[in-house]
Amino acid sequence: MIPSQASAAPRAGARIPGTVWILGFVSLAMDISSEMVQTLLPIYLVTELAASALAIGFIEGLAVAVAMVTRLFSGVISDWTGQRKPLAMLGYGLGAISKPMIPLAGSLSWIIAAKALDRVGKGIRSAPRDALIADPTPPDIRGASFGLRKSLDTVGGFIGPLVAIGLMLMTGGDILTVFWIATIPAFLSVALLLWGIREPAQPPARSKDRPRLAEAGKLNRATWAVIAAACIFTAARFSEAFLLLKAQEVGLAAAWVPITMVVMHAVYGLAAYPVGRLSDWLGRTGPLAVSLVLLFAADFVLAQASTMTPFFIGIVLWGLHMGFSQGLLATLIADVAPARYKATAFGVFNLATGLTVLAGNVAAGWLWQAHGSSATFLAGSALAMIALLAFLFLRKTPQPG
Repeated sequence: MIPSQASAAPRAGARIPGTVWILGFVSLAMDISSEMVQTLLPIYLVTELAASALAIGFIEGLAVAVAMVTRLFSGVISDWTGQRKPLAMLGYGLGAISKPMIPLAGSLSWIIAAKALDRVGKGIRSAPRDALIADPTPPDIRGASFGLRKSLDTVGGFIGPLVAIGLMLMTGGDILTVFWIATIPAFLSVALLLWGIREPAQPPARSKDRPRLAEAGKLNRATWAVIAAACIFTAARFSEAFLLLKAQEVGLAAAWVPITMVVMHAVYGLAAYPVGRLSDWLGRTGPLAVSLVLLFAADFVLAQASTMTPFFIGIVLWGLHMGFSQGLLATLIADVAPARYKATAFGVFNLATGLTVLAGNVAAGWLWQAHGSSATFLAGSALAMIALLAFLFLRKTPQPG
């Protein structure tokens, strides 16, 4: 069964390590950059490059597919070498390099290449970054630590779209100028990681003790149960690019489309840390079940939305779903994975959910193009309910051995 992992009450005065704070600010800066691009890219693709909803779904899914193998290998390599920071640096560096490729792109193929490079960077950095958080953090404040990192990340998701709106209004809707300015916080995040994080020296592991890729299949049953649950969650949620397309459909002007992500990330960021803190006291699985109910409601409301009010109600519900789920899935991996395979477990976790995202985004794009936005969101709502039932079943089913 999925372990709830409710620990003893966190120790009085237990402090979140400084490494977690710095990594949170690294994520914040990169997310400012990414959201400045992401909140305008679907509109740019549709209006300037004549891309269809199916093409957008394919681009989002392909970007994840390119990163999938990278995520697995980066986790294994991190455990094999005992080093987290060099891989995290490489990942954030590739993410930064991909940003100027967007305004330089003159065709859809170059956009795909830039997105692929960005996702490769994200794939490389995700597992070692999460391991950098897990390594120094006491178990009784892990939920708070991962929640804090997620909250700071979503502060970037809140600031980025606001900056994009301001720049769009100042430049008369010049999207390419916004894309160029977005490169600045991306490179700042790399500098902060380079100078702000000192990884403790690790004694070199003996050859026979080093993890090998083949041993990824030997993760304990509790880790595999968490990975299965994460795939169930991911199957029910598609890319936020479709939220931005829906914003345009209900009447938001291009300059104001990023307000969608401002609202979503504000709710997400406000919820992630307190939910993570609560999970340290009460366990992880209760908030995760609530998150699927919230996703069901969000998709159902968005499917019916034709005006601003129901649209933004749906966005608030979507943000609450994210706040109740995203930090906790990574926290559960940190809780149950063997110490020797911590980064490997994060890599397998990211690989499995990445495969699910690929299928989900392509299906969402096809549904949108063939049957309209309502079909996409209604399908998401149905999947969320199926996911909730499967999650509750998996939670109660004992694992053999």
